[in-house]
Amino acid sequence: MTTDPEFPSMFRCPISLELMENPVTVSTGISYERRSIEKWLFTYKKTTCPATMQLLSSFDLIPNHTLKNLILSWRAQHQYPSPSSPASSSQHLQLTSIFSSIKSSPFKANSLKQLRSFTTQNHSLFIASGGVEALRRIIIDHSSDYTAFRACEEALGLLNALPFDYDDESIELLSNKDIINSILVILQRGSAEARLDAITILQRMSTVNPSFTDQLHHNGFDAFKSLLDLLSDDISTRLSSSSLDLLLTALANSKPNRLSAIEAGAVCVLIELLPDAGRHKGERTLLLLKRLCECAEGRRVFADHGLGVAAVSSKIAREFDAETKLAVKVLWLVCSFLPTKKVVDEMMVCGAVKKLLGLIHVDDGQSSTKEKALKMVRMHGDSWRQSPCFPCELRAVQYF
Repeated sequence: MTTDPEFPSMFRCPISLELMENPVTVSTGISYERRSIEKWLFTYKKTTCPATMQLLSSFDLIPNHTLKNLILSWRAQHQYPSPSSPASSSQHLQLTSIFSSIKSSPFKANSLKQLRSFTTQNHSLFIASGGVEALRRIIIDHSSDYTAFRACEEALGLLNALPFDYDDESIELLSNKDIINSILVILQRGSAEARLDAITILQRMSTVNPSFTDQLHHNGFDAFKSLLDLLSDDISTRLSSSSLDLLLTALANSKPNRLSAIEAGAVCVLIELLPDAGRHKGERTLLLLKRLCECAEGRRVFADHGLGVAAVSSKIAREFDAETKLAVKVLWLVCSFLPTKKVVDEMMVCGAVKKLLGLIHVDDGQSSTKEKALKMVRMHGDSWRQSPCFPCELRAVQYF
């Protein structure tokens, strides 16, 4: 199988990853293929530069004639075919033939591996030739047969390598219940690499359509249990981190998703992960915990857990960093809406009260974190003052 020569990276559109034909430059100075950046800005209503994620100062698209001439010159020098050239038509027929042979072959996984090299330089042609639909048919055949399941995993990896995010027809195909169910099956039973592909595809779909993650609790699969298993087992750092990112996306604005995650044991898993989490993972874990504690059901599980208050309190420092702010928010949610005697007493015993008093006395002006700490002391100060653990030098201080 022959492939076209590798083109310079500066000729590649950062969105589609294809060789640009009509490059335009945005306000950040980055050039994109016009069709791709127009879809990003005007179809998906984005306001940032895709490559740098900086806010755009304007939505003007300036034709990059210099870059276009360089691309045309390179095409002519290397006889690189244009999308409408006979060579592309030949490649389209070649792809159609490959799809047909894969469909009838009992060894689909091997054929799909060979197809990867072709699609590396022909993303757009692959998608335009019905490649996403061909992969979808393979992925939904997730039978118990080992060979079929391996082909399903290989097809999912190939799908993840494609820039399907900006093709409306592909997005529609991948939003169907049958393929979502198949992706969730791989999330439960696939290899580590296949699970990472599954999570990445679900994340990419939810970026294009934020409501996409609402389907995670509708399809009869315990997707949240699978994600939490990957998070707590820590099979690989990448897999654990990706699981955490997808959970953050899924729980951002969906109460049904939050309730499903709570039912799957998310609060307990996050509490147990927190003490050993580094700063970056700790911030994301606390953010998830905060979102779950915004639900009454989440607060009840947190209050009943023997390590909840201690784990969250361990992340409070004298600096108003992200971990401290999130930890105070979690404690404030529980103290304000479910102030059981157990929670109030644990806050004193594990040192949370001393840390809150420390934050109140830090001289950095007013902040929402300091305000929450102050409100908690005002709500439960009388109870805490009766404890021998309360700082003696602060017993006479009135927090009004």
